[in-house]
Amino acid sequence: MEAVPIQSENFKLGFIGAGKMAESIARGVVQSGVLPPQRISTAIHSNPSRGTAFQSLGISVYSHNTDEWAGHDRFIRVMPNTPSAVGMGASVMSLGGAATEQDGELVGKLFGAVGKTWKADEKLFDAVTGLSGSGPAYIYLAIEALADGGVAAGLPRELALGLASQTVLGAAAMAVQSGKHPGQLKDDVTSPGGTTIAGIHELEKNGFRGTLMNAVVAAAKRSQELSKN
Repeated sequence: MEAVPIQSENFKLGFIGAGKMAESIARGVVQSGVLPPQRISTAIHSNPSRGTAFQSLGISVYSHNTDEWAGHDRFIRVMPNTPSAVGMGASVMSLGGAATEQDGELVGKLFGAVGKTWKADEKLFDAVTGLSGSGPAYIYLAIEALADGGVAAGLPRELALGLASQTVLGAAAMAVQSGKHPGQLKDDVTSPGGTTIAGIHELEKNGFRGTLMNAVVAAAKRSQELSKN
């Protein structure tokens, strides 16, 4: 995916908070060339050590959030995820009542440079959080488990982890690029009486799909609970 720089010299990006998500987005934006680090800032006031990652990118670090406030009341809510740091993020945005379509295009360009973006009604954001916001953690667990399985079957740890990571990456790429339903892709690799169906049988016996579905719903429910506090 080719990132197109935002040309407007008046456009500045400020992060309220300097957590891992902000770092992931900032790193992706800088490395993609969408914005130069001189036009990005954040504020560090509770954990000074967090400033190191931003400063290493050339991003300005202030002491108070008010030093980066844009001074307007047009809001767009965006739910990104941490793979934005490597240009593979999944972000969903919802325009606030005062935001213009031009605002939406600009924010879409910003987050599109670090992955893919979708638009959705704000009422869906708890579900978005449960799926794409928390989802990378589920996949990391799956990669680790696949690697452990490889070790249990006799593979060296480094080889098992490399194979597991690349297999997940390749499978995801096929799901995105082929246009086929995931069920069809699964059928394509599942021969009658073969090794793959034996493995799938074990996953189904242990409720693999149901467990993932429950994880998304549980995370979405927790997001809803947190938003009420």
